[in-house]
Amino acid sequence: MAITVEVKQMGHVCRKTFNCEKELTLAIIGGKWKMLILWHLGKEGTKRFGELKALMPGITQRMLVNQLRELEDDLIIHREVYPVVPPKVEYSLTEQGKSLIPILGSMYQWGKNYMENVINDQAEVRESTH
Repeated sequence: MAITVEVKQMGHVCRKTFNCEKELTLAIIGGKWKMLILWHLGKEGTKRFGELKALMPGITQRMLVNQLRELEDDLIIHREVYPVVPPKVEYSLTEQGKSLIPILGSMYQWGKNYMENVINDQAEVRESTH
């Protein structure tokens, strides 16, 4: 059964058809940087743009802006703009965003287990055969 999402307020997942809820979830949190952004906001709390950029050295400013904008449009993060000079903007998780942290924690554990038990084992086998 296909799921069509048509919500006027939401960002990049608007008016798209998904085959299942898992596909929708991956559309919202998928990609190279979104899970890292969510992880840092979930584990370390509210961050400013520069703080997030420093935590992810490989990300470009443009990519971080785009990823933050999509997460904000999808109601996963909240962007707070303070009326001061110089401008101050802070990012934090919404309640919906906070609900992703246990999922990301499980994904972290799975990846750690996979690395220790599959990747490292394969590397040891390759080394012993050479």
